[in-house]
Amino acid sequence: MTARVLMFQGTGSDVGKSLIVAGLARALVARGLRVLPFKPQNMSNNAAVTGDGGEIGRAQALQARAARVPPSVHMNPVLLKPQSEVGAQIVVQGRVHGRATAAEYQRMKPELMPFVLESFATLKRAADIVLVEGAGSASEVNLRANDIANMGFARAAEAPVVLIGDIDRGGVIASLAGTKAVIDADDARLIAGFIVNKFRGDPALFADGMAKIEAVTGWEALGLVPYFPEARLLPAEDALALDAPRQAKPGARLKIAVPILPHIANFDDLDPLDAEPAVDLVRVRPGEALPGDANLVILPGSKATMAGLAALREAGFDIDIAAHHRRGGTVLGLCGGYQMLGRAVHDPRGIEGRAGSAPGLGLLDVETTLAEEKRLEPASGVTADGLPFGGYEMHMGMTHGPDCKRPFARLEGGADEGAISTDGRVIGTYIHGLFADDRQRSAWLQRFAAGSAAIAYDALIEAMLDRLGAHLAANVAIDRLLKIAR
Repeated sequence: MTARVLMFQGTGSDVGKSLIVAGLARALVARGLRVLPFKPQNMSNNAAVTGDGGEIGRAQALQARAARVPPSVHMNPVLLKPQSEVGAQIVVQGRVHGRATAAEYQRMKPELMPFVLESFATLKRAADIVLVEGAGSASEVNLRANDIANMGFARAAEAPVVLIGDIDRGGVIASLAGTKAVIDADDARLIAGFIVNKFRGDPALFADGMAKIEAVTGWEALGLVPYFPEARLLPAEDALALDAPRQAKPGARLKIAVPILPHIANFDDLDPLDAEPAVDLVRVRPGEALPGDANLVILPGSKATMAGLAALREAGFDIDIAAHHRRGGTVLGLCGGYQMLGRAVHDPRGIEGRAGSAPGLGLLDVETTLAEEKRLEPASGVTADGLPFGGYEMHMGMTHGPDCKRPFARLEGGADEGAISTDGRVIGTYIHGLFADDRQRSAWLQRFAAGSAAIAYDALIEAMLDRLGAHLAANVAIDRLLKIAR
């Protein structure tokens, strides 16, 4: 089987490429096609564990779900996970390949293209159509040399391209026309058409705008997609989503405060809680104080635990968390957040930067030593209260200490996991995806007298993907897309 291919690139970041691909995947599956998503290169600290023992960007995992197929490392062969302002961990076909600064990575790209093309060929043999998502902006001509994410890949794979612009941020005509003006002429010839995304209002009022873009670029108009507000309920990949406006919840009975630190990772752990009408989940930025009336503070995962601890202290969150605990509040640390709650974090090999140790918050009597090997696997078992759970582990490092004798959970196979303080109000665990399990989410809500879970989270995500697929089927020329694909 040799699949048809169609690539979706954007005029910028956060124009909706990931959701467009997810929605089209669900719409095409409804037509009886076997669809596989692909993103040559991704940059995100929100990742998912795959059944073939690796990790990929969260967006590709969601796209795989939309296509009703299990996620594979080949869907995102190069994943960059930022660890500092200039450097990132490089994951190739699901496994850690190394670390590099931004400049070093630019020089590495030619040696990564064979992995990209190998994964792409693997998917093509197993699909009717492969939907490819670009990264960032197609007009980043300063990064065009050795590109493996946008036009460099499209040229190598001979993939036709559809360009997506975001009208919600303004200037969509200029951004689409400007892309045509600045990119190489041979690259521009690969672009067959465009989609304008996130439109609000009467579509008839932008008919002239669509015609103007066609006239200026020579590209075919393939869809004017109305804004899809339910997208906020789907797992986001880009940390920009953390800045999205929050809906008021006048009936909320449980307030959860979450300090937002640089290099936050797997923040989709929080989405199921945020979707609950009884939960007011407050994201707190540096410069703000944690709300004094919060029932629960959650420290989420981090790609750089040592740097996260420094940022936490610089923001004064350590003082706020200690005060919250003194007032009788509960603290939950997830993965990197769990490591921060201990007495110390040791990095003897300089995995996150300069070798050394840093004092933790001291709320758990444990210590963590970072290690090169990354644990990537599904996880299931029962928590200390006897409730079953399902999730996954994705971390580097081992945690040990007296509080581990009060484990948070017992994994299938008998191993203990996590730690609980002597007073029972500080909890640490490496389990991601915990709150996506309706049983666990209900237990946490009941712990704070906030009732039981009001939603079935998996069913909610499936319903949203169905609605997104129908939304795109109604507003995008899918028959034309299938003819353009080759």
